[in-house]
This record gives sequence, structure tokens and C-alpha cells, in this order.
Amino acid sequence: MALPQRRPPRRVVEEPYRINDRIQAREVRVVGENVEQGIYNIQQAKAMAQAQNLDLVEISPNATPPVCRIIDYSKFKYEQKKKQKEIKANAQKVVIKEIRFGPNTDDHDFEFKLKHAINFLKEGAKVKAYVQFVGRAIVFKERGFQLLDRFAKGLEEHGKLESEAKLEGKRMSIFVAPKQVIKK
Repeated sequence: MALPQRRPPRRVVEEPYRINDRIQAREVRVVGENVEQGIYNIQQAKAMAQAQNLDLVEISPNATPPVCRIIDYSKFKYEQKKKQKEIKANAQKVVIKEIRFGPNTDDHDFEFKLKHAINFLKEGAKVKAYVQFVGRAIVFKERGFQLLDRFAKGLEEHGKLESEAKLEGKRMSIFVAPKQVIKK
């Protein structure tokens, strides 16, 4: 006999602001459009909001007395979400492009990879360049330092070196960040 399936419990969405009857203070500072700003008894403030068919919303609960605004709460929430989306959209996402070298990388390969790194920096991405030492190639650490140093010098006018060449295990790496792009 199969057991009946249970539904997951409904999540109760916690409102970020207290409104109307949820406000616990006795006196509040009222602000908003078409309202005379000042400190009012909570009953007076609620009556003022009801007279305008709007909500009394506690904006700053930690102030003394708490600050409340008379506004349309659903419109206020919509505008807050819109602001959050805009902030998120404007946040820069850091892209890191990797370029791999061997300790015996030829000049032509080096120039080819340098051109790619310049394009990555122009697009606004960071570049991580590393020399991978395979097997006994770890003996040629100096070549790795020279190669990465030459690479950093080739990118000087397009980006700035964030970290010097350092050896981690069998990898020696550097990071190059793009120079600040002037937005129009």
C-alpha cells in the first residue's frame, strides 16, 4: 500500500517593512507627499494614511521616534525591486581568461598568445597567464620567469600587472587586469 504524498509546507514570505497595524511604536515621525511632516500619535498617523487611501509604512524602525511614510505600499515594493534589479544589472562581472605557456614556447606562439591577451584586455577581461612545467621541465624555472616577464612587458600599455610571477606546484602564473576603460 502506497503512502499518500505530502505537500511541502508553504513558505511564508517575510515582509521587509512593517505597515499599518504591524507598526508597534506609540509615536512616529510621519513623512510623505501631501502630509505635514512631524511627530504624531500612531492612531493619528494611521488615520492620515486612511484618509488618503494609502498605507503607513515604517521606513526607519531604529530611529527615535521611528520614521513612517504615507505611500502606496505595493507601488513602493515594486520600485524597490526595480532598484535592486538595476543595481544587479550594473554590477560588473569579472571574466578571467587563461593563457597557457610551456617553458620552451616559441617566439611565434608567444606573439600569437600576446595578441589574444591584448584583445581580452580590450574587452575588459582579466588575463591569467601561466607556464605549465611538465615532468622534468621544472628545471627551467628561469625560462618561466623570463617568459612571463616578457609577456607582462608586452601588455604594459593595455593592462597593469596585478601579481608578480609566483610558482605554485608545477605552475608559474601572473594576473593582468585591464586599464580602466573610459565609458561614454
